[in-house]
Amino acid sequence: MLDTSQDEPQALPSVAEVPLAQAAVPPAPLSPEGRGCLFALSQPPLMIFLAVIGSLLLFAAVHDLYLL
Repeated sequence: MLDTSQDEPQALPSVAEVPLAQAAVPPAPLSPEGRGCLFALSQPPLMIFLAVIGSLLLFAAVHDLYLL
């Protein structure tokens, strides 16, 4: 909830007054695992594999529909 009081703003504590546990810690950089599925789908070997499997399924479906 926002502080909507009309009091005078308080001065920020100096660096020496802030305990080490409350000091600002920069966030860690994103690990490769955090990139998600769209990153994995952009990899060429995976896309080639999926294209081969998809074409085999397509050829099997066409064979079943029209040649059997």
